Amino acid sequence: MVEGVRLTDGRAFSVQYHPEAAAGPHDAEYLFDQFVELMEGQ
Repeated sequence: MVEGVRLTDGRAFSVQYHPEAAAGPHDAEYLFDQFVELMEGQ
C-alpha cells in the first residue's frame, strides 16, 4: 500500500512508505524530481 497526498491548488505533496526496495535512492528518485520541479516553479 502506498500512502500519499498532493495539493491540487498548491506546491506540496507527501508520501508515507518505505520506497527503498533496493539499496540507494533510486526507488524514490521520481519524488526528488517532482520536488525540484515544484521549487523551480516558484
